[in-house]
Amino acid sequence: MTSIASNPFQQQAQHYLLQGDYDKAAALYEQAIAQEPQLRANYWHLGLIRLLQGQEGDAQITWMSAMLAGESEQITLWTRELLAVLQAEAERRETTSDWQMAWVIRQHIREIAPEYINNLLRLLQISTYLELFNIEDLAAFKLIENIQTASPQDIDEGLLLEVLEIVLEYDPCHPLTLELAEACLSSSCEEQPFFELVMVTAERFLRTFHPDIAVRLASLCLRFKPDNLDILFSLSVYQQFDGQYTEAIDTAKHYYALSQTLVEKVLGSFVVLSSLMRVGGYWQEACAIVEEYKYYLSLLLAENPQMISQHDVSNILPACFFLPYFQDSRPNTRHLLNRVAEFYQTSIEFHNRELCDKYHQPKSIQLSHQKVLRIGYISDCFRHHSVGWLSRWVFKYHNPKHFQIYTYFTKQKKNDSLYHWFVNNSYQSWDVSTLDSTGFADRIYEDEIDILVDLDSITSTLGCQVMALKPAPIQVTWLGWDASGLPTIDYYIADAYVLPESAQADYPEKIWRLPQTYIAVDGFEVGVPTVRREDLGIPDNAVIYLTSQIGFKRHPDTIRLQMQIIKQVPNSYLVVKGFADEKAVQQFFEQIAAQEGVESDRLRFLPLATTEVVHRANLSIADVVLDTYPYNGATTTLETLWMGIPLVTRVGEQFAARNSYTMMMNAGVTAGIAWTDDEYVEWGVSFGKNPALRQQITWQLQQSRQTAPLWDAQEFTLELEKAYQQMWIKYLETH
Repeated sequence: MTSIASNPFQQQAQHYLLQGDYDKAAALYEQAIAQEPQLRANYWHLGLIRLLQGQEGDAQITWMSAMLAGESEQITLWTRELLAVLQAEAERRETTSDWQMAWVIRQHIREIAPEYINNLLRLLQISTYLELFNIEDLAAFKLIENIQTASPQDIDEGLLLEVLEIVLEYDPCHPLTLELAEACLSSSCEEQPFFELVMVTAERFLRTFHPDIAVRLASLCLRFKPDNLDILFSLSVYQQFDGQYTEAIDTAKHYYALSQTLVEKVLGSFVVLSSLMRVGGYWQEACAIVEEYKYYLSLLLAENPQMISQHDVSNILPACFFLPYFQDSRPNTRHLLNRVAEFYQTSIEFHNRELCDKYHQPKSIQLSHQKVLRIGYISDCFRHHSVGWLSRWVFKYHNPKHFQIYTYFTKQKKNDSLYHWFVNNSYQSWDVSTLDSTGFADRIYEDEIDILVDLDSITSTLGCQVMALKPAPIQVTWLGWDASGLPTIDYYIADAYVLPESAQADYPEKIWRLPQTYIAVDGFEVGVPTVRREDLGIPDNAVIYLTSQIGFKRHPDTIRLQMQIIKQVPNSYLVVKGFADEKAVQQFFEQIAAQEGVESDRLRFLPLATTEVVHRANLSIADVVLDTYPYNGATTTLETLWMGIPLVTRVGEQFAARNSYTMMMNAGVTAGIAWTDDEYVEWGVSFGKNPALRQQITWQLQQSRQTAPLWDAQEFTLELEKAYQQMWIKYLETH
């Protein structure tokens, strides 16, 4: 704030200035200049008052007239005095949120001292308050050059950090944004906050489905810290989502090579596995890495979980998601997963003891049998995604008289129509994609949720952390994956087919079996096909087998069975759809085909369709769909059955190996259900050689649309609501 001088004249002038009586203040300074023309400070204040009066030209003339008589050294001194007066008044205006006047004053400071970097930063900050921000001002102000040439001690790094955050939010793709971030990272004394800001921003853009931006920002950080494990881990994940598969593998392997601690070894082997499996053509290498992963994980589980930081433990449980893709052994896989979940839970509780204690005492929940239950759903996938397509029916049919639906978007895609559908079909919705786990959990706690339903299980890092904190009295896992094994999860929703009674011994959660099916839909929207036989060079009388899955699910042993089917059915072709790296996938399939004696010209490869409705329409090219094992299709199975296409599935022990089984049973079709590898091949050959059998299954599936539980989402929602009410009653009985 402008200092108040000791003599009565200056005190009176300052009083008028603070009161906004600029005419009286100006008159006093004019009188003072007439009496003491050599006292330059009066000119600085008179010019300031003219500026406040909106007389910018007169202000500049007043200042210049005082400068004209001075020598070079005097002018330098006087300029500093003038800047001090203007700076003090700008700061005073900012304390009262008079942003417009502060902006005007600082523009004049910029004219006088164009390299005064903190003033430039403040101008950019104020421009956002006035909605005047223009990223081109970075160039106009020569801000980046000034940062590079200024001494770090002369820069207000807190202000610089705030401006960088503003620019990253405004236009992260602009070249000037990356130049500014680079200048900040290279020039700051306290560099860590800047790296954290850039990486947090990168993660935010991944959550909002801009992996390309996330890759750019993480790559920039890596240039300055090429061996930083956190950056390497994140960058590999971002590259995978951005389709940079070769780069993702290289980055992951670099992380793994640098890893030293057990946590680093576990996460390093995981990120290598993830990058290899997403491509889908590196199974031999992946099988070797998964054994290393299990070895390091076993060593880690012998450690004290309280000694592992929350940062380090945060990805340990999500890193287990790929285990069911390698083998179908429910007891072994569940035993390992449950141990990891307990380790994870202990660590999270240790680091959040006070918060967990608060959540264990529900805020003010009404303990009544008759109350309207608050159901909270959390997911990364409330959008055009398998979980979104399937869960939307429950939102459509939930009874608002008995249930208030709260939706928590851990990722948000605001240009996605299904995202907005969920917003509009919720009692209350929250975008929590920018919150950390404690902020997210507090949001749930403040909403007084009765039953919290997680649709992602361990596939969401943020979701795992929140469920471990247990902000709701009843917590449930449904739909998106197998159960997490977290001790804070009360129930896992399934049915009698996908998890038989014997499975309960492998789950710490109570398996709540719905009476018929654990999922039902009213159907799917279908577009116009974009792929035809002639496009693929396949004759009209040929039999087309289709396998349509991501790389994680393409186990080589199952592909060998598929090749055996093709080999035994004359004039048949296998169409492979949904690859990541086309060349790697093609080589992978052709290698197995050669080993099984199948000519490579009987294989065809299709990329993913541009939209879901086109993808479903293109399924109609298939005569038979061959499911994957040990990890079945889920949404793809539902889509196949809805389209009336015969499906061959291999049933196993684990949840992931029984999805197609329960869906077929609840569609009223048993033909195509195989319990052994030999039966899988037999069903595939039978369908290929017997057009009448295929037609019979197609007819059955078409008829099932009217009667089968799988296609009655309204009845399913009613059963799910009954389950919620029964869970609530059980809770009341113990509280």
